[in-house]
Amino acid sequence: MAAISDLQPRLVPQRRLPRFGFHSHCERLNGRLAMLGFIALLLVEQWLGHGLLVWP
Repeated sequence: MAAISDLQPRLVPQRRLPRFGFHSHCERLNGRLAMLGFIALLLVEQWLGHGLLVWP
């Protein structure tokens, strides 16, 4: 019969941080994409000569 020490795992796996949710990497990426979108909106408004968000 096996001893109790033989049944215990020798290597305990470590939990990884989740790759979804509100993490600094996701928030930083979202902020950078928002800044690019805002700059693109300003460039399109400059090119057209009027605002895109103006109701005619």
